[in-house]
Amino acid sequence: MISHVFIGISDFDRAFDFYSNVLGELGLQLKFSEPEKPWAGWMTPGLARPLFLIGAPENGQKSSSGNGQMVALLAPSRKAVDRAYNAVLELGGRCDGKPGLRPQYHPDYYGAYFRDHDGNKICVVCHDQF
Repeated sequence: MISHVFIGISDFDRAFDFYSNVLGELGLQLKFSEPEKPWAGWMTPGLARPLFLIGAPENGQKSSSGNGQMVALLAPSRKAVDRAYNAVLELGGRCDGKPGLRPQYHPDYYGAYFRDHDGNKICVVCHDQF
């Protein structure tokens, strides 16, 4: 259903380091990086899509986060949610909801929420029982 998600950023090097570490905890691999553009993309190994992309806005304007907008990334395990969340905090991201069960969504929904350096809201979630 989804081809790609593009997250606007203001500092490519900082965002690339941030997302390389966080997405690595989820088992995603770098597909490409073009700092001169600037943009980069990650993928699930062996799958061409969907892609998670970061980059400067195409219109040349300053990046801004939207109210009510969020990207949720699928984690392979609850431990991966925890590792990604810890990486976020170590890299200067901001907590927007600590890792834990969110039974209001469904009994096995285990997620964490954070903001990157540009204020983009990201969720890392595992839907499995353990």
